[in-house]
Amino acid sequence: MILSIESSCDDSAIAITEIATNKLLFHKKISQEIEHSVYGGVVPELAARLHAQALPQILAQVEAYFPKLKAVAVTATPGLAVTLVEGVTMAKAISVALEIPLIGVNHLIGHIYSLFIEKETLFPLTVLLVSGGHTQVMEVKSLTEIETVAKSMDDSFGESFDKVAKMMGLGYPGGPAIQNLAKNGDRLKYNFTVPLHQSPLIAFSYSGLKNAVRLAVLEADGDTTKYPDIAASFEHIATKHLTMKLKKYFKTHNPNTFAIVGGASANLYLRSQIEALLKPHNAKLILSELQYCSDNAAMIGRVGVDMYKQKLFSEMKDLDISPKSSL
Repeated sequence: MILSIESSCDDSAIAITEIATNKLLFHKKISQEIEHSVYGGVVPELAARLHAQALPQILAQVEAYFPKLKAVAVTATPGLAVTLVEGVTMAKAISVALEIPLIGVNHLIGHIYSLFIEKETLFPLTVLLVSGGHTQVMEVKSLTEIETVAKSMDDSFGESFDKVAKMMGLGYPGGPAIQNLAKNGDRLKYNFTVPLHQSPLIAFSYSGLKNAVRLAVLEADGDTTKYPDIAASFEHIATKHLTMKLKKYFKTHNPNTFAIVGGASANLYLRSQIEALLKPHNAKLILSELQYCSDNAAMIGRVGVDMYKQKLFSEMKDLDISPKSSL
């Protein structure tokens, strides 16, 4: 079995995955959303302290599995430095104590593998990763063959939702709050400009849209009855930006199997628009289960299984955290 640890941001999670079957035998996550919501976003130092409390509590629940562990996998990059170190330190201690190999996992590959929890891998595929820290399109041929073909030039898709929610005092995390508010709004009420709509670049940008929403909120001057329309119009344009750039990319790279991963992939409007975009291409859309869209240890464990089989182990002295690593 593989024991896996996730602490890249504000979720403390540990999982146990069976190597032979990919079966998820144990998974527990302790969220910090309530603690961070009063600040409108994640406070790194607070998150680290909460990880230091939560991870040992979860680990105590899996001691019965220790004799059968073959390796320990842990998110080492990317993420918040002060929270990554909590998980990596625990993983190193377990590796030494149980004399089992250590596997450092890239968090972004973890999100790709959220598609394969308790399943076999399905490659090749085109992946859209949308999260609080990243917005990028990748061509994935295998665990070790991943090419990023487009990414955000500034804010990420998920980050823009968090910031817009904060502007309207909706708390953290912003994604679910905006989605719920948008259900009662008019998507065409505010004519926000689609970012980079005249640019030939296949890339993403959300800073300009975020500023346009800020001005709309200021103009509302505290009239919260206007917020559903602002939220709906923002969600519509933020998603349209993605679909327009993907449509441009598909002119030269016809999709066969397409996936959406990352915390923001839980957005139902985004899912519906991507599904409509793929229909003319007869492309297959695959999605993570909603419970595995956000950060979790199950996806890290699933990567760990394939890395274990390929003997992609990390040396203790070489496994350091890397907050800004990418693919």
